[in-house]
Amino acid sequence: MLFTGSMWCTPSPSDLVMFDIINIMNSQSNRTSGKHIKGFNNILVALFTMIIMINLMGLLPAVFSYSSHLLFTLTFGLPLWLTLIISAIHYDTTTWAASLLPGGAPDWLNPFLVLIETVSIAVRPLTLSFRLAANMSAGHIVLTLIGSYAAAAVFASWSALLLLFFIQVIYIMFEVGICLIQAYIFCLLLSLYADDHPLK
Repeated sequence: MLFTGSMWCTPSPSDLVMFDIINIMNSQSNRTSGKHIKGFNNILVALFTMIIMINLMGLLPAVFSYSSHLLFTLTFGLPLWLTLIISAIHYDTTTWAASLLPGGAPDWLNPFLVLIETVSIAVRPLTLSFRLAANMSAGHIVLTLIGSYAAAAVFASWSALLLLFFIQVIYIMFEVGICLIQAYIFCLLLSLYADDHPLK
């Protein structure tokens, strides 16, 4: 892209779309504390772009959908979440430990609140990864079911075939939106997790 972009006076339409994608995630990560972590914006923008492309490629016929598998989503969710946690503990251990306990709680409730907050932080990479994998898998399953019914309708009824073809086209357009939204949610939640990072 850098090589071909340097040959034109004005950006190509694909470059403009890419700039819009970059600006969306960059502006989102600048709203959180992640802007204070060096390089975090660049990681989120690259991850956002990559997940969008992988999700959209999974919609093509006879293409393996990587983002519908938990191992693939955990490969990104777990290390990035763990990096934020380790960085927060290394940066300011006291502030990070204090964030496990909300202010103004009664003393007898403190151990339970710390335990609940610890569990909620520990399950973040699982919920992050499950959300992306489950939503992408569900969409592919529905597309497969509609396609199999349409293939059976070829020998049964042309009106049913046309109706199923119309439903399939509408659902593919819906699934394109889901691909974009799920990539955005994945990176949005990572940027929101950066809010727990202590700042000095």
